[in-house]
Amino acid sequence: MPFLIIQRLLSTIPVLLVVAVVVFLMLRVSGDPAAILAGDTATSEQIEAVRVALGLDRPVWEQFLGWIVQVLRGDLGESLFTGLPVTTLIGQRIEPTAMLALTTIVFSVLVAVPLGVLAAWRANTWVDRAVMVFAVLGFSVPVFVLGYFLMYAFSISLRWLPVQGYTSPFVDFGAFLRQIILPTLTLSCIYIALIARITRASVMEVLNEDYIRTARAKGQIERIVLFRHALKNAAVPIVTVIGLGVALLIGGVVVTESVFNIPGLGRLVVDAITRRDYPIIQGLILFFAFIYVMLNLMIDLTYAALDPRIRY
Repeated sequence: MPFLIIQRLLSTIPVLLVVAVVVFLMLRVSGDPAAILAGDTATSEQIEAVRVALGLDRPVWEQFLGWIVQVLRGDLGESLFTGLPVTTLIGQRIEPTAMLALTTIVFSVLVAVPLGVLAAWRANTWVDRAVMVFAVLGFSVPVFVLGYFLMYAFSISLRWLPVQGYTSPFVDFGAFLRQIILPTLTLSCIYIALIARITRASVMEVLNEDYIRTARAKGQIERIVLFRHALKNAAVPIVTVIGLGVALLIGGVVVTESVFNIPGLGRLVVDAITRRDYPIIQGLILFFAFIYVMLNLMIDLTYAALDPRIRY
């Protein structure tokens, strides 16, 4: 296991380097931040002065090397508009996004895995078909459409839940729960659909194995057969899709936070793209890539814990 952990950690370095190169080059060809900062009425001399002040007059490779050195020191740069360090802005906005992601993942897994097991157990029945219909709808309905529908139904019509906003659970846990329910339901829909379908397929495959028939022949309770024997041995594909679904989660956070006015990293991404605040965009994409790579590292280590053969 220690060798596996070191190997996986080393493999993350080239991935993050490629992400950094792609992000840096894409942003450099998408527009000139100096012209935006100087304003619409600025002369070419004023724009050039801003470009020199930002270091944009240097060769691209020199700008990239300078930026990479800053990143390795833990410095993601400063916002072009507010002048605040990007790390400070991320620190200010990370709690709402982390809480939304946490509640979404926990709720999705708690709902999707039992649904997938139930659909596999009752394959080709109305229960199975109902779960699959829900899974198809979960993939088909855009996040923002579902968000506005839930907002209209539960906030405007029934007045059960607040429309928008975010309160820290460390300040008022009751208010936090009321405000996080609708964003969590909105973001969980596609995640539940994905996990439920993979769980169903994996468990159905395992249910045809000989050891499942042996467990049933020994008189094991069906619940124990399904969750202790079948689900445990079908866990690797399920864990895989949970990890891959984080990419959907990151994209959904941006839309969900905009719909429900949550001051998290998703809103920060939208604001930075609107203003072409390159240091924030670069820092956030690199931060999201790092989180995604670390989560996939955890998934790899979970494989080894579930199936010791993977370690060798």
